[in-house]
Amino acid sequence: MASVKPSVPRGTRDFSPAEMAKRNYIFDTIKTVFRKYGYQQIETPAMENLSTLMGKYGDEGDKLIFKILDSGEFLEKTSIFKNLEEKLLKSISGTITNRNTINNEFDKIQGKETEKGDIIKDQAILEQQALDLIKNYFNTKSLVPEISEKALRYDLTVPFARYVVMHQNEITFPFKRFQVQPVWRADRPQKGRYREFYQCDADVVGSDSLLNEAEFVLIYDEALSNLGLQDFSIKINNRKILSGIAEIIDKTDNIIDLTVAIDKLDKIGLDGVVKELLEKGFTDADIDKLKPVILLEGTNEEKLKSLRTALKHSEIGLKGCDEIEIIFAYLKNLHETRATIELDITLARGLNYYTGAIFEVKTNEVAMGSIGGGGRYDDLTGMFGLKGITGAGISFGADRIYDVLEELKLFPETAIQTTQVLICCFDKEGESYALPFLQELRGRDISAELYPAGAKMKKQLDYANNKNIPYTIVIGSDEMESGLLTFKDMQTGEQQKLSTEMIVAMLAE
Repeated sequence: MASVKPSVPRGTRDFSPAEMAKRNYIFDTIKTVFRKYGYQQIETPAMENLSTLMGKYGDEGDKLIFKILDSGEFLEKTSIFKNLEEKLLKSISGTITNRNTINNEFDKIQGKETEKGDIIKDQAILEQQALDLIKNYFNTKSLVPEISEKALRYDLTVPFARYVVMHQNEITFPFKRFQVQPVWRADRPQKGRYREFYQCDADVVGSDSLLNEAEFVLIYDEALSNLGLQDFSIKINNRKILSGIAEIIDKTDNIIDLTVAIDKLDKIGLDGVVKELLEKGFTDADIDKLKPVILLEGTNEEKLKSLRTALKHSEIGLKGCDEIEIIFAYLKNLHETRATIELDITLARGLNYYTGAIFEVKTNEVAMGSIGGGGRYDDLTGMFGLKGITGAGISFGADRIYDVLEELKLFPETAIQTTQVLICCFDKEGESYALPFLQELRGRDISAELYPAGAKMKKQLDYANNKNIPYTIVIGSDEMESGLLTFKDMQTGEQQKLSTEMIVAMLAE
């Protein structure tokens, strides 16, 4: 068997013990804040039924869903291939009228003896006709549901909505849950963008209070501040405002085209947005009305005042302004945030299910895409047959947050420290002496290791340094005789003779 060069798929990564320690530091910090606000943890399967996911993320999002190929002899059972066979029989050649003849002619092409049959005058034409027909079938969307019934989850929100519908008789509303699991997207890998990545989500369903949205802002602010970020922005918009903008230019049927385009303003600029809108059927007059709205400047209060003027003939647009104003009022009454809170009318987030407030979080200290986002989705569970359940949620982009903390060197030393003390000994006698003390340390919740006897002391101390273990205890014949063990601080190099009781007291501080 030929050797295979080890590799991982593009957009995926292995994580070393040091990296996992840092990732867990992020997860644990965020989870602590989630629990502080009353959220409980759940998990859902890595794969969902394809029908659960499709149609929830818009056309662009649906293309990025990783479909899972059905196992077994699905080709023989799939109707599309039976149809393909019939098409081949009818279209390849007028002289080939049944399956036996086709088999005979293909055998002839392969150089095998065949029964007498009609002669194919031009084998190249036959092959090209078959190839074109097969390509046509494989390029159609109709193939996907025939060979795939499952997919890897694209996000955590839609599976959560499915969970709520399935377990509606078991949960208490309002239901506040958080979830920390990987998701997969068939995206082009680049800095800060992966095909497999973790999301940290918090969602609440069964409550239409805008206090939930205000608390999401506080959750972002507290969690990111606890991770050490100093300068970051939480952008807020409302899908009703976007609907109102579409309404005043009489383009309500094109709201998805509108939101997808203006969401790209910071990436492609105003000229790029205008070009995309014109290509989607918007007129110059429409764009003249849009420009003053999407280019709003000033404080949040000034932007809201201008929006109310622009949307005075749109009931839904004014309702969106009201909701934004209520969220700002809640925040004013809660506490001052470190984050910059910004009303951003260009924030559209191209997902189909947001119906109210929309959030996006960006750091201003590092060139990086959004590190969080979310919004309200009043009718998401309705897609699964449960009407009238409103919901809202946010997500932390843990992988991007990792890159930000790494670049800013914000991971504390304790985040990558797994073992607190290493016991080193010279021989089996020392090992036997150390074992009871090792268990005593662990019994006091002090993470400790005993290096197996027989290795040179330099190797044992190098092991401690390489694992960033801050302390070592050396046990030799003198230590066993006196009962005072050599306790060394690996950072300062300072060492002293201490009793086991004193060592435990120092490590337990």
